[in-house]
Amino acid sequence: MNARRFFIGGNWKANGTPASVKQLIADLNSAKLEVDANKDVEVVCSPPFVYLAEVKQSLRSDFGVAAQNMWDKAPGAWTGETPTQMLTDMGIEWVVLGHSERRENCGETDQVVADKTKFAIEGGLSTMTCIGEKLEERESGETFNLLDRQLKPIAAALSEEDWDKVVLAYEPVWAIGTGKVATPDQAEEVHAYLRKWLADNVSKKVSDSVRILYGGSVNDKNSEELGRKPNIDGFLVGGASLKGDAFATIINSAKAAM
Repeated sequence: MNARRFFIGGNWKANGTPASVKQLIADLNSAKLEVDANKDVEVVCSPPFVYLAEVKQSLRSDFGVAAQNMWDKAPGAWTGETPTQMLTDMGIEWVVLGHSERRENCGETDQVVADKTKFAIEGGLSTMTCIGEKLEERESGETFNLLDRQLKPIAAALSEEDWDKVVLAYEPVWAIGTGKVATPDQAEEVHAYLRKWLADNVSKKVSDSVRILYGGSVNDKNSEELGRKPNIDGFLVGGASLKGDAFATIINSAKAAM
């Protein structure tokens, strides 16, 4: 069995109404899992900020809860922001950082993502830190160079021990919400590169232990095939995480890695 515990993150993005979130929580709470969410797989759901407290309070206890972003400053005069300490004070243990939508729409640079990752860890959170290339970068053969640029400031910011609190999410931007999915071989090639990069630039220990997720139109039809690849340690799921039955099927695909 792979020593790295399989990981399924559900990124709800800016979706949901009070009624639909209540229904999704109920569907997830009643989902029949064929794997043990306390042992075989780690599941973390990431709702919009306005639903964090409700999800934390009502979601089944074997699933974790993540924020979709955080502010890397102490609480204070930061209108509209949510400092790390506020998340940990309410029992939130995870945060998604550096998602391509925030890089693209909110101006988050590679250095901002690295700084946020370090601040989150110092504040007591674990992170799902996202990296990935756009279509033009893939088509021009720049995928590995782009990933190198994104990883360098993260590696510079973190100590070796910090990596125990990091899950890397590789999300090819061209596959997010488009219905296009990297083939299992394409995804495995990048994941293998990332693992070698960590070995060469951080340490073999970190390379062997850090979980690297695939994200990009993952659904209940393709998750099992992707999950069989040796360097794919789980998924960061977008749209399919909003459907309880589909998300349960994706969680159960952890069996493919066992």
